Amino acid sequence: MTDHKITVVGGGRMGEALCLGIIKTKFAKLQNINVIEPLKERADYLREEHTLNVFSEYGEFILDSDILLIAVKPQVIDGVLSSIVNFYKGQIVISIAAGIPISRFLENFGENAKIVRVMPNTPCLIGSGASALCSSKETKEDDMSLALELFSSVGIVEEVPEILMDAVTGLSGSGPAYVFQFIEALSDAGVRVGLTREQSLKLAAQTVYGSSKLLLETKEHPGKLKDMVTSPGGTTIAGLHALEKGGIRSSVIDAVIAATNRSNELGKK
Repeated sequence: MTDHKITVVGGGRMGEALCLGIIKTKFAKLQNINVIEPLKERADYLREEHTLNVFSEYGEFILDSDILLIAVKPQVIDGVLSSIVNFYKGQIVISIAAGIPISRFLENFGENAKIVRVMPNTPCLIGSGASALCSSKETKEDDMSLALELFSSVGIVEEVPEILMDAVTGLSGSGPAYVFQFIEALSDAGVRVGLTREQSLKLAAQTVYGSSKLLLETKEHPGKLKDMVTSPGGTTIAGLHALEKGGIRSSVIDAVIAATNRSNELGKK
């Protein structure tokens, strides 16, 4: 258990997930976490469900924090930064706002500010997230270690140069939506060939989950694992042929590129 005091700006699903990860792994004590959430319904939920300290607006309590965790949507980042700058006294600032570059924070907090930019994804909600992070040049190794420890509490985390953060957003940040759409399509296909919706969805989801776990645990190339399932003239090669005809590879690549480009656009004023 550390003695770190954390202010989480934004009590949405990701802010909630990170708070739970912090508490579960004893990264910080419950009483040392403060959340700023202006939406009353959401604030009440966080208080009642998790007994978190939730405030509707910025206040002096921020000055006691060691870490400021910015968990808001990129569309509101400018208002958040202008509101919090008066309470900034050199704390580590960790941002999960998609597409917002470190330079935007330095403009507000000064060139010597310690900024860590992170791109997590929604599986953080169940402790199975995939996050990537980078930092400003003034961020010390100990500060980076804290950020790595924090996001390791809700999944895996990789350190990358900032120039690749938009690519991370396009791949793992937006990736869960692509996977959910694929699972939905698998489920629809199961119904089309006679399975019930409940059976089809359960089998589709478990297939994706099991396949991902197999890849991660064996560390085999996905092509090799694919070949293990594919016998000459069999059912699987017939299905793979249909996927290739539909352009599945190029469609997925195009999706990641489109999301990457959009992340880059969000970072521009």
